[in-house]
Amino acid sequence: MHENSAEIDDLQALLDASFARASAHLLSIMVPQRRLSARRLVTEVPIPAVLNIATVTARAEPRVSAVDGHFLHGHWHFTTPSDSPKALQLAARPVISAAYTPRDGYGVFAHGKVERLGGAQRERLREHFTAHYGSDPETWGSPIGYYRIDADWLVAWAMTDEEQAAIDAAPG
Repeated sequence: MHENSAEIDDLQALLDASFARASAHLLSIMVPQRRLSARRLVTEVPIPAVLNIATVTARAEPRVSAVDGHFLHGHWHFTTPSDSPKALQLAARPVISAAYTPRDGYGVFAHGKVERLGGAQRERLREHFTAHYGSDPETWGSPIGYYRIDADWLVAWAMTDEEQAAIDAAPG
């Protein structure tokens, strides 16, 4: 867990506010007993997590791709080559949606804006990636962009232990 208590509180406030304005359909699935608390979310999401992100082309066409998502300090972070289509789309239109769905009955969904990090924030993230992967991202080939998703809507849920046990025990 990389979050301090203020970051946990901020994340919980975002989760609560997001559920408060969620659709009736989403609320029928993500009932209160299935909603992940901020503390549970930051302890359960692995680093890295396969994070599916959606960007938008100049013709307003959605594009989904996967990145190594690192949930740090209450935000998703990722890298991508600076000359990639995803980086160019984010530079022109910094809106993003992201989904982490490792299995049926578990998901984290976010919508917001993306910020390309510079300065000290970029260096801290570079140090994190270097420590995590055992090599400096600056040696991976193309120049790398470091990004943080600033979600203005984020929900997280999981089937209850009992529901998951019944799913796991079902034949087939």
